Amino acid sequence: MPKMKTSRAAAKRFKVTGTGKLKRSQAYKQHNTGKHDAKTTRNLRKAVITDSTNVKNMKKILPYL
Repeated sequence: MPKMKTSRAAAKRFKVTGTGKLKRSQAYKQHNTGKHDAKTTRNLRKAVITDSTNVKNMKKILPYL
């Protein structure tokens, strides 16, 4: 059986926490942030846990995380 390939794009975007959950960064913070107030921009810095509906697919494309 050959090795499974990791999606390199996904590997750069997701990390695994100590409890096995997937952590990701949030969207809408790279440019055009002048529209947001400071509070919104500040809150977008924090990483969030990936939604449970997506975890099954993410684990499939990230088999060795």
